[in-house]
Amino acid sequence: MLSGTDLLYWRRKRDQWRSLAERAPDDATADYLHQVFAPTAQAIDGLERALADLGLRQDALALDLRRPQDCFHRTWSTAFRVTELVTLNDPDTLGPALPIESEELTA
Repeated sequence: MLSGTDLLYWRRKRDQWRSLAERAPDDATADYLHQVFAPTAQAIDGLERALADLGLRQDALALDLRRPQDCFHRTWSTAFRVTELVTLNDPDTLGPALPIESEELTA
């Protein structure tokens, strides 16, 4: 599961992966790295889209994890299954990813 609080972290990781692939010694290595990171990149894109659909994207990007009061923001309690996020940008997908209810998180 990914929540709104994960967006900024994983966006930074995606940027690191792209940078790593750009510095690869040859095209085959760069292509391999892009292939390995593709599913995670799809999940990150899906999380961003799902948060945008709920009007939480900007809040997630502005979240300061060093501030404890931000822990009570709706962005923390809105989570999605990664499998739904990966297929969210697929044109065959029917509708938005649905947030997981808080009782489902504890089950």
